[in-house]
Amino acid sequence: MITAIAVFAGGLILGSFLNVCIYRFPKNKSIIFPASHCPLCQKPIRWYDNIPLISYVILGGRCRFCRGRIGVRYFLVELLTGILTLALFLSFGLNEKFAGYLFLASGLIVATFVDFELQEIPDQVTIAGIVVGIISSVAFPGILGASSRLDGFISSVLGMAAGGGSIYLMGFFGELVFKKEAMGGGDVKLLAMVGTFLGWKLAILTFFIAPVFGAVVGVALKIKDGREIIPYGPYLSLATLVSIFWGEKILNIFFQQLY
Repeated sequence: MITAIAVFAGGLILGSFLNVCIYRFPKNKSIIFPASHCPLCQKPIRWYDNIPLISYVILGGRCRFCRGRIGVRYFLVELLTGILTLALFLSFGLNEKFAGYLFLASGLIVATFVDFELQEIPDQVTIAGIVVGIISSVAFPGILGASSRLDGFISSVLGMAAGGGSIYLMGFFGELVFKKEAMGGGDVKLLAMVGTFLGWKLAILTFFIAPVFGAVVGVALKIKDGREIIPYGPYLSLATLVSIFWGEKILNIFFQQLY
């Protein structure tokens, strides 16, 4: 229980850092300097005003100095990251798989919230994630369930190709049919990143799960607002989490039914 509480607290702190990434990546600003500050009045945030969740509640979601409203997104990202970190710990323990999946989940959180707001996915997330995923597959092949560094590398590269390639082909044929861009390059790189950590089987599974989530939301927004375009990154991210926690079970059930 003590370890679980410590892991959850660590996840909250990580979520606070991810908020910095979400705010600064699209602006191409450093995530290290300057220190955390109010996005409205630019005044530095004191350490006791930067305690995850607690400070937001105490201050009522407002800056101590200018009293400007701080978006609820900051609270949600911290809480979501804490919950996901704890869920990964309870599912995999404190090991290389936990570390690899936590890095991946962190990238997905940043990509999701940026994509929701700006309909773009930062290269700082996807390109860096692809590099880290491939390096991790060699250093810690157990993340992909591989028995050797070479097998881990091959699984990672195949996962990158399967993930990125599947989205690219869907976008290519979608553009032929609908005569307009059907899938952004950020989505291609996002699923390629996912593949480097999960391998080709789970990357393909993620590819097929994501449209289920996207279609439900897309139809609802089409009816409600008449929207034609929705950010796809959040649904790829949600599908990836399904693959992380339940992907192997889903594949086992599928192949048992198939054979």
